[in-house]
Amino acid sequence: MGEQKEKTTIVLFSGDLDKAIAAFIIANGAAAYDHEVTIFHTFWGLNALRKDEQVPVKKGLLEKAFGFMMPRGPEKFGLSKMNFAGMGPKMIKHVMKKHNVLSLPQLIEMAQEQGVKLVACTMTMDLLGLQKEELIDGLDYAGVAAYLGDANEAKVNLFI
Repeated sequence: MGEQKEKTTIVLFSGDLDKAIAAFIIANGAAAYDHEVTIFHTFWGLNALRKDEQVPVKKGLLEKAFGFMMPRGPEKFGLSKMNFAGMGPKMIKHVMKKHNVLSLPQLIEMAQEQGVKLVACTMTMDLLGLQKEELIDGLDYAGVAAYLGDANEAKVNLFI
């Protein structure tokens, strides 16, 4: 009988660069320690999964407005503190590169390579007018019940 893996779940609610980086560093660390990891992306955290380029999809006026106002992909995230009209993220990215810390897009890619389950909240997708075609490949799509199923078995549950 094989030993059951430890489980870690993270709710990524934030669309702030620093918080998303922290979530993915923790997820990658847990996966490296052989944990089964789920990141449930909801509300502004869903933007980490958006493709950088505009995808032609049919949307209503309100959905178009949300899409325009939200950052398109992790490269466009601002900082939670010291954003300084976009200078903060540039400075933090420079410091991260200098210290050989992976960028958020690289951390997301590494998470996928390590088998971290990236879940897009379908209810939030409906609310914000996001469609599957606008998000990166390799995602799971689920509601809160699926997340709760994973979280129920996990020893570590984080809300970021």
